[in-house]
Amino acid sequence: MQLILWPALATLAITLLRLTGELQGWSPTLFNAAPGGGGALVGISWLPIVFGPYFAWKLTTQGKGAASPARAAGLALFGLAVAVAAFAAVGRLHLGVGALLGAFVLALALAFLPWAAWPELGRTLFTYALAARVPVTIVMLAAIFGSWGTHYDVLPDNPPAALVAAGPLQRWFWIGLIPQMTIWIAQTVLLGTVLGAGLVAVIKPKRA
Repeated sequence: MQLILWPALATLAITLLRLTGELQGWSPTLFNAAPGGGGALVGISWLPIVFGPYFAWKLTTQGKGAASPARAAGLALFGLAVAVAAFAAVGRLHLGVGALLGAFVLALALAFLPWAAWPELGRTLFTYALAARVPVTIVMLAAIFGSWGTHYDVLPDNPPAALVAAGPLQRWFWIGLIPQMTIWIAQTVLLGTVLGAGLVAVIKPKRA
């Protein structure tokens, strides 16, 4: 918890900054309010690129490194590949909501795959992911009930009719709670492990 405190606070600050920027209609390049919010420079989805290596380096210098960082990175990369393939198959084959929910659950399960090689890094990234994503689910709940017109509450392009007709709580469950607590947790853990374990596998920092 001490290791993730400042990264978690920085992540929360970025989340609140992005929400403010979208509500105020600031630059779309920085604060994209379109469905999905993709491409916005102010956001938290890219932070595992920074904090994954940071956590891995700190743990290694504290004597909590992996016996084989390369194996941890390889397992995480495999997990990413399987998750991407699962979602691609669901979309291409039009398998329906049950299969989509299964893909979300599978992605979350894959987040635990690299723990076999580096449990300390896995636990750290998982705890950080919860600290990052739980506030987003709360923001999305308020945004959906309030119809704020941000990327936190707008529906995706060409949404299913059932999602359009759903009430605010059901809509939050499908576009807020489920994705944030599954695929985005997995993205944080797996991407952070690939980059963090890969870094220490190459540079091999010494214990402090």
